[in-house]
Amino acid sequence: MHLKLFAGLALLSLAACAQPAPPAPAPAPPAAAQPAAPVFEPLDIVTAKGPVHFRVEIADDEAEREQGLMFRTHLDDDQGMLFDFHTAQPVSFWMRNTLIPLDMIFIRADGTIANIADNTEPYNETPIPSDGPVVGVLEIGGGLTQELGIKAGDKVVHRIFPK
Repeated sequence: MHLKLFAGLALLSLAACAQPAPPAPAPAPPAAAQPAAPVFEPLDIVTAKGPVHFRVEIADDEAEREQGLMFRTHLDDDQGMLFDFHTAQPVSFWMRNTLIPLDMIFIRADGTIANIADNTEPYNETPIPSDGPVVGVLEIGGGLTQELGIKAGDKVVHRIFPK
């Protein structure tokens, strides 16, 4: 009896050793399949202290606006994201899946800053509303509006706002 059990176990262990090797890991996708590097446009804010210059990514369709700066771990002090809504409307933002604090600058159709939400809290899903209808929202690193002297009433200069 023990001999049959031993022979059965030996056959099972040999069968286990004879299993095919696991498949090789899939190769990395070609460079063309990797996300494209962000495209930046210049944006200026005219403040009482003088102009402040930024390089901004544009989020001008539904998918880009929904993604925004989610999951980013870093934003240079001269970078931001400009959300273009094309027509003036009241909007609200939140910080779902946003890892870094941001300042949100709500901009009217004429380029005037309507209101600012300073140092918004990462992951907070509380709605942050515009003060009336806006065409754009600029997100920059948390605390920069105070550091740079950016205030409601200042003027944003960018192609989406008339001159």
